[in-house]
Amino acid sequence: MNPERIACIVGARPNFMKMAPVHEALRRRGAAVRLVHTGQHYDAKMSAVFFDDLGMPRPDAFLGVGSGSHAAQTARVMERFDEDCEAFQPDLVLVAGDVNSTLACAIVACKRGAAVGHVEAGLRSRDWTMPEEINRILTDQCSDLLLTPSADGDANLRAEGMAAWRIRRVGNCMIDSVRAHLDRARGLGTPATLGLEVRRYGVVTLHRPSNVDDLHHLATLVAALGQVAERLPLVFPIHPRTQKRIVDAGLAVHPDLRLIEPLGYLEFLGLQADALVLLTDSGGIQEESTALGVPCLTLRANTERPITVVEGTNTLLGTDPASIGPAVEAILAGGGKRGRVPDLWDGHAGERVADVVLAGFRTLREAG
Repeated sequence: MNPERIACIVGARPNFMKMAPVHEALRRRGAAVRLVHTGQHYDAKMSAVFFDDLGMPRPDAFLGVGSGSHAAQTARVMERFDEDCEAFQPDLVLVAGDVNSTLACAIVACKRGAAVGHVEAGLRSRDWTMPEEINRILTDQCSDLLLTPSADGDANLRAEGMAAWRIRRVGNCMIDSVRAHLDRARGLGTPATLGLEVRRYGVVTLHRPSNVDDLHHLATLVAALGQVAERLPLVFPIHPRTQKRIVDAGLAVHPDLRLIEPLGYLEFLGLQADALVLLTDSGGIQEESTALGVPCLTLRANTERPITVVEGTNTLLGTDPASIGPAVEAILAGGGKRGRVPDLWDGHAGERVADVVLAGFRTLREAG
């Protein structure tokens, strides 16, 4: 099968960095590509600015689904994407990552008989309390083409019984975006704009329900981060959901734990690149920190990206806020974990996706 019409799906902030290099590689080769933005993230600071920062064209379709419960949001994406498919009739739908839009569009395409390709397939945390884990597993089940970023993804899919012809390791598309835009990001001088010195500050991001929905746990986290901020300035570009939780709970925030509005992609990339340490519960930041060579402390009990721990700069710190202070002190004393960049995180993953797609991947069934 050589697809004539390809729909590329973006919906939430992490999707943009993964899909931008794929979309560009397909366009350069003359493919008929439709860029569909579901509107799962619709705030300009969480979405629109990324099109400019990543050099992406405006989407061909904006579905405007907005926020809501997981069920309501997934259902709205399915309903509206089905209507878009009726008009465009895609042969192949490319989805990325693990957000609700990823699963919803994969299901619609599968039910319509279109092929599905999953960029970032095979990642597993084995934690079914995470909505993202459910999305990852079900999307892979719907997908004809499983485009993995690393060897652990291949192994997970083989263990789940996926046919070898469906699995193609292409590397990490998010790192394509990091490499393509890092010089421009650093040129913005975001740390200096915020009054920060290179390698003398940390960056915090928190948004997962396990960290922000339990107000007692959130209060303990904020207090622990405040204690760290007395030794190392911390800047916290805060997710709107996390901001609401802090405000609603009336939590006192240490003045050196600087809560700021969400940043654009380039601003945040530049901020990460020159930090001493990143403290996060984000999946993407675990990967970006490894590519950037910046120590990362992941405030979670598990990770779907173990390669960033085994090979990269990531340390899985767990859920006890008391562990944060000693871990940061160790970095202050010794510079922290450096690691190496995994294979195929080389800036060309998007090209490899295009190679597989446009070569007619179904012929791999016979070869595989």
